[in-house]
Amino acid sequence: MKKLKKIFIIPCLIALCFFAAISIAVAKGGVFIVAMFSELKENGVPAEWRIKEWKGKADAQIVNDDTAKGALNLKSNATSTALYKEISLDIKDYPYLNWRWKITKIPTNGDVRKKETDDEAAQIYVVFPKFPSQINSRMLGYIWDSNAPAGSEITSAKLSTTKYIVVKSGAQELGKWFSEKRNVYDDYKRLFGEEPPMVGSIALMIDSDDTETSAETFFGDIYLSTE
Repeated sequence: MKKLKKIFIIPCLIALCFFAAISIAVAKGGVFIVAMFSELKENGVPAEWRIKEWKGKADAQIVNDDTAKGALNLKSNATSTALYKEISLDIKDYPYLNWRWKITKIPTNGDVRKKETDDEAAQIYVVFPKFPSQINSRMLGYIWDSNAPAGSEITSAKLSTTKYIVVKSGAQELGKWFSEKRNVYDDYKRLFGEEPPMVGSIALMIDSDDTETSAETFFGDIYLSTE
């Protein structure tokens, strides 16, 4: 399934779950915890995270890592899958998204700038449901792309309500852990030209279906913060 449908479905999931119980995250000392993978033992998909499979079966599990203790390991073999966690948050209260990631394999020829090669080893999305969610919800994605230059800010070629920021690019830094911090509030206002609605979920995605290759990534702890 092409990424137009992928991007279209995630906001729909948020709308369908609007009246469902929202996952409770810990807000303490200026930090809103999204995921503490480092505190989990080796296991399958962490509690409070849901799987979405567009093509193939999700390969996601908590693994031990020498430098990050517990980490979420995602693999793709010509597949397209995501994990997402529902939250309810005003991004102005916790504007900074913090996460750790490590890529060990990127999808060959993946390039977010082209519809036919829109595969990325690591993608973390902040989803902003906006009625009607099927056509109007906003998604802001921070990605590790195979070829698009780091620092690029790209509107999806398939859906104008999805914006990408290429945080890292290429295979030169494979196998290394990196800590990232982004001001989501500022990024949203710059790219969408409006005040952001409430956050509805955080999604982690991996895909290599368009290029029919493979990819692997690791995510460490994820949290939002006031500074």
